[in-house]
Amino acid sequence: MSQHNHRPLSLAALTVIELTPPQMVECAAEAGYDFVGLRLLPATAHEVRYDFIGDTPLKRETLARLKDTGVRVLDAEILRLKPDTDVAGYKPMLETAAELGARYLLVAGNDPDEVRTAEHLAQLCDLAAPFGLTPSLEPMPWTDAKDVTQAARIVKASGKQNTGLIVDPIHFDRAGSSTDELRSLPREYFGYLQFCDAPAGRPKDLETLLYQARCERLIPGEGGLDLAGILLALPDGVPISIEVPMETWAKTAKAVERARRLREATLAVLDKTYGRN
Repeated sequence: MSQHNHRPLSLAALTVIELTPPQMVECAAEAGYDFVGLRLLPATAHEVRYDFIGDTPLKRETLARLKDTGVRVLDAEILRLKPDTDVAGYKPMLETAAELGARYLLVAGNDPDEVRTAEHLAQLCDLAAPFGLTPSLEPMPWTDAKDVTQAARIVKASGKQNTGLIVDPIHFDRAGSSTDELRSLPREYFGYLQFCDAPAGRPKDLETLLYQARCERLIPGEGGLDLAGILLALPDGVPISIEVPMETWAKTAKAVERARRLREATLAVLDKTYGRN
């Protein structure tokens, strides 16, 4: 067992999206994770919207499960920066994220104006700083922050220290990015990374691209993504958020069973990647 098996692992919300947030915490604990990611704001219109803002029963229950299990919150999702985003309006979500003990906020860039996106990100960083939160931009090829190079430009332009990038292997690959690009970026941009696998063949159309990313990824080590290359291009020891939505598998396997299997598969990839050192 290498030292990399002690790397903090987090169960991302999308992996077990059928569960409520308190159930996600329990699932993470039962499957042996150190952290959990919680989706406080839905990513799409048809997702469940949970009542987390203010003193709600759901928030109290989530806090109680975190306390009981010792699982901590790595990141809170999802903040979208759009042309008309009123960043101040996100303050209640940030308060909740901080109360739950989150370290990072997952940010998507949905604004074609890069300068405005950087300004909004800077405002968000200022809002997040008193809470000890780090808003981190996740490049996705179908958003306006398409790849790591563009997202890094936005992060740099924000001029803030408490921000960075989230690398997700499927988005990284589908955007055609290279590990050389990753190696060239400032180390402090990378607070954590997401982890998953996917078929080697890149989808030709947007519909398939979105479907794979949101519904049918693969267990780490069972697809064609260069996971070892990505790991080795990033700082050692950064926490890993395992984000592997697999709707077909979810029909036959309980969340905790999937979470366990994904954790074991990730540890196996880490061992294989670093085991030769």
